Amino acid sequence: MTATVQPVSPPAPSIEPPAPPLPPGRAGRLGRAASVLGWALLGAAVFVAAWALVCTRTHDLPTPSSAFTSLRTLLAHPFAAKAPYGRGIGLQLLSSLGRVFKGFVLAAIVGVPLGLGMGASPRVWKAFNPIVQLLRPVSPLAWFPIALTITKSAPQASVWVIFVTALWLVVINTAAGAANIPHEQLDVSRVFRFGRPAYIRHVLIPNALPSIVTGLRSAMGIAWMVIVAVEMMSGSSGIGFFVWDSYNAGKLSFVIAAIVLIGAVGLVLDTLFLKLARKVTLEVRR
Repeated sequence: MTATVQPVSPPAPSIEPPAPPLPPGRAGRLGRAASVLGWALLGAAVFVAAWALVCTRTHDLPTPSSAFTSLRTLLAHPFAAKAPYGRGIGLQLLSSLGRVFKGFVLAAIVGVPLGLGMGASPRVWKAFNPIVQLLRPVSPLAWFPIALTITKSAPQASVWVIFVTALWLVVINTAAGAANIPHEQLDVSRVFRFGRPAYIRHVLIPNALPSIVTGLRSAMGIAWMVIVAVEMMSGSSGIGFFVWDSYNAGKLSFVIAAIVLIGAVGLVLDTLFLKLARKVTLEVRR
């Protein structure tokens, strides 16, 4: 007796063709971005919930909804000379950013060459390292009265404070990068008998560049924090002045909204320097 095998009909083709799979790299990036966004939203929700809970215990602290309303008010007329709350918040931020960048650029112009010299020359290190170590722990705000006495101008004194704030971080990080050049690079420079200009151009600066960018990134972050305190002391404009003026006027919701904007600007600046640092590191490794 022979068993009869019935042929199996193939499955009916689907009406819609399947979507092409995402490339592994793209899929991985999308997955990481979704994970980061999800956890960030969860953290923000927990923070806002804790904030709302604290507001139930004290009526002096603005609620999240009132702070959000104030933030929308600030962003409605950011560059108006006379907004409902005073000078536009965008103009205030630009004033602060202008002072920060002036002091930051001066610190880079002075700090990078000084740091390269300290890292490359033991004599320069012995001459300037005691000064750096002595003045580095001093609070930046302690320099404000001296700068104000010299310049007779609060905005110029603020720039000087930012310069001092950023200088030490730039110098120390640059010196660390210049002092840690691989021995192979030094041997190559000796074999080819590099002169000082060639050594600086092809060996010293390329190897110290990642540390320089790291120092600049740290200096910018600290400078952006310090400018708020400096403008609260004596400024007639800027985001620090706006925070202090809003506090004196009893508008704490505007203070919280300004804090959010300060953090957002700081995040943007740090992200730009982080991308620059990664790019520089990749170029050096090539």
